[in-house]
Amino acid sequence: MNARVSIQTEDFDLSTEVARLRADDKGVGAVCAFVGTVRDRNSAPTLPAAPGSLPPEGAGSPSGGPAAKPDSPPVLTMELEHYPGMTEKAIEAMIDEAGRRFDIFGARVVHRVGLLQPLDQIVLVAVTSAHRGQSFQACEFLMDYLKTQAPFWKKEQTPDGARWVDARVSDDAALAKWGVSSRNA
Repeated sequence: MNARVSIQTEDFDLSTEVARLRADDKGVGAVCAFVGTVRDRNSAPTLPAAPGSLPPEGAGSPSGGPAAKPDSPPVLTMELEHYPGMTEKAIEAMIDEAGRRFDIFGARVVHRVGLLQPLDQIVLVAVTSAHRGQSFQACEFLMDYLKTQAPFWKKEQTPDGARWVDARVSDDAALAKWGVSSRNA
């Protein structure tokens, strides 16, 4: 059986991870995957937002994309830390909870740690089910849970020095829509 959780320094390949998750299960009718990347939250948008989409947290540009923050230094690198064993156990519990809430066949979470550069992949959440709705919901639930409850610590390096990344109110609100209160408040 394939592991459901992997915390690693090396990059991952989406197609390989999805193939492992599906593992010749002919009942799988849907696979939903989310890949998060390291970004410089202070840089100006490169693409306009999709019509009708909600602006991202702190958005201030007329196009709905993130507004550049000229008073904030650019993110040069991001370093992620975790407690081995504790982090995997917490994510396993999240996957168990997703299984109780949604009709899914399987889930896989890969999260990178160590020193990462902007544009590097940082996290993968992939979910299989018979139908797309359950996969989408479970994937979103797991990502919302990861953003607020998984024991990771992120430090951004900027030209002005290092700074720890604080929890965001918008992440807590995303988790609350699932009826789960954040421990970050």
